Amino acid sequence: MTPQVIANRLFELCSQGKYQEAQEELYSEDAVSVEPPHSQGFQSVKGLDGIIKKGAQFRDMIEEVHGVSASTPIVAGNNIAMAVIIDATLKGMGKQHMEEIAVYDVKDGKIVKEQFFYDPAPNA
Repeated sequence: MTPQVIANRLFELCSQGKYQEAQEELYSEDAVSVEPPHSQGFQSVKGLDGIIKKGAQFRDMIEEVHGVSASTPIVAGNNIAMAVIIDATLKGMGKQHMEEIAVYDVKDGKIVKEQFFYDPAPNA
């Protein structure tokens, strides 16, 4: 798959909140996931299994999802970038509005790296 085809499918799935489906379909088995240094609770991981487990940990923190959206992806060479917004009530934290920029690197038709950029603490 070309980066544009991957971007289109990633956008479709992320807009529906189907992150694990996107990972299983579009990611390389040896993909890496990079969190910012200030990440609270989530660490960078290597391998698709680790990425899926990290996603499951995040889903386990969610009490209720109020809305999910993703911006139209931007493709430049083998890189994809898009904004992802999640409004959710997190267990023990109340309602949160979370915004991040996600950047994806593509190689040989699969995502080999995802990297997230967001503020240190989500705000309500």
